[in-house]
Amino acid sequence: MNDNTMIQAVFSPTGGTQRVADAICTGMSVTKLDLCVPVAEQGVAAPLVAVLPVYGGRLPVVAVERLRALKGRGQGAVAVVVYGNRAYEDALLELQDELTAAGFTVIAAAAFIAEHSIVRSIATARPNAEDCAKAAEFGRAVAAKLVAQDMSPVTVPGNKPYKDLPQMPVVPLTTEACGGCGRCARLCPVGAIPADAPQTTDASKCILCMRCVAVCPRRARLLPPPVLEMMTQRLSAIASEPKQPELFI
Repeated sequence: MNDNTMIQAVFSPTGGTQRVADAICTGMSVTKLDLCVPVAEQGVAAPLVAVLPVYGGRLPVVAVERLRALKGRGQGAVAVVVYGNRAYEDALLELQDELTAAGFTVIAAAAFIAEHSIVRSIATARPNAEDCAKAAEFGRAVAAKLVAQDMSPVTVPGNKPYKDLPQMPVVPLTTEACGGCGRCARLCPVGAIPADAPQTTDASKCILCMRCVAVCPRRARLLPPPVLEMMTQRLSAIASEPKQPELFI
């Protein structure tokens, strides 16, 4: 590829993953596919950069299902996971495997850090300027590899079988501040909030992505305070030391 054209497929309910994806694609011509909404099955005629968040060391199931709609024909692909400063565990290997199974050759991969979507005091304001600079440098290295027609695959860390998918212990609550605007229902990636009852959440569908909390104009959605306090204490004890991006190219 000598025109720096990429297909960017991103699942980013709260925005941090999208910022990493955009930094990687700095200076490139990009066609964006939002995996927060259903994606039609389609062949991909350009290199793909797939950027997904990490939930409990794995990829969100709905994001994987939508990514599978993209079919490669031997094109190069970039696998990127974004996590909240704890650990990405098997997620990057899982993403590489999914892309390979879809017909892509994973020629580069990376793990970046973003502000934790639940405990916002962890990795606050990340990706920061330094993270974005590293992401842009990584993107330039990917572009150079594509121009050189270097399709050598990379090896990434992870284990098989993958760790078990995490269980969602709670769902966000709605306070009396809710005005019933339905914005949370319209933007929920998995349809867990009924349009006719936006004060409720279907626990069987919710993936705790926190988009409803992030987009509520009245800040009327939140996790139960005891649960948030417990998670803050637990994660602060194991995820307080700032992690750095890991690049594989």
